[in-house]
Amino acid sequence: MKITATDPISDTCKAELQKICDFTDLSEVPKEELPTKLSDFEAIIVRSKTKATKELIDSAPNLKAIIRGGVGIDNIDSEHCKSKNIKVLNTPEAPSLAVAELAVSLMLSMLRNVPRGDATTKDNQWLKKELKGRELSGKTVGVVGFGRIGYEVGKFLTAFNCNILVVDPFANERLIQAINGKKVELNELLQKSDIITFHVPLLDSTRGMIGADQFSKMKNGVLLVNTSRGPVIDEKALCSALKSNKVAMAALDVYWDRTPEKSCIMEHKDKLILTPHIGSATYESQDRIGEEIVELVKKLK
Repeated sequence: MKITATDPISDTCKAELQKICDFTDLSEVPKEELPTKLSDFEAIIVRSKTKATKELIDSAPNLKAIIRGGVGIDNIDSEHCKSKNIKVLNTPEAPSLAVAELAVSLMLSMLRNVPRGDATTKDNQWLKKELKGRELSGKTVGVVGFGRIGYEVGKFLTAFNCNILVVDPFANERLIQAINGKKVELNELLQKSDIITFHVPLLDSTRGMIGADQFSKMKNGVLLVNTSRGPVIDEKALCSALKSNKVAMAALDVYWDRTPEKSCIMEHKDKLILTPHIGSATYESQDRIGEEIVELVKKLK
């Protein structure tokens, strides 16, 4: 098969693909030029940067599959693929541990004021009294979305003796029991959680699922973590909640546009920890993603 990657993949993955297919790396090609480069390819490997729109898909008449290196497939027009009998595949297991570790590290960073402590100490300030924090141990943490990543987050939180509340209509009851969690409705989770972390895909049912009404039900001073997709939380509602101190801090790895620079959240920088969509960006995760991509390609042959 003739296969290309339009976003970066690991060198190991490239080397393995070259052994089993006719592989071309197009990751350095400007995205606007891709529709002129894909006519011969039967499969395309993308990460998050390439947007597999109808135009892009139609520019590859021989296309049989799009492989997403990662979890979310909201950058792929799956309905158009379905209409053309093009498979949409992803690697959901590979990045789960990395994203879960980041989510928990963001909780700890907010609770212990790590970013401010780092910045002020480097600026020759000694804010020991001002930076008194709180412990994760014993907190009630609401996990919205209990797939692979949510479950891994739950496993980490058991080590901190957290009270774990889970919202997910499709959650595996056995796995909830394994982390001593409790499945609840969203309103109960909002009302009881000290920290809320989001691990849901971006669907019509999850877009804007947290808006002004949901914020009004949260504890005053709640902490939020979002490593899933930005639009799960209504942007303006979050800004209002930060302004009113309903949300004491928010830690975000995902945004409403590709970057947060034009967002109203930037008016509340002292209440934010922001990372540049690095949830799956570990060496180990990238290697696992590469391994899963190779296995998917083998099954296409």
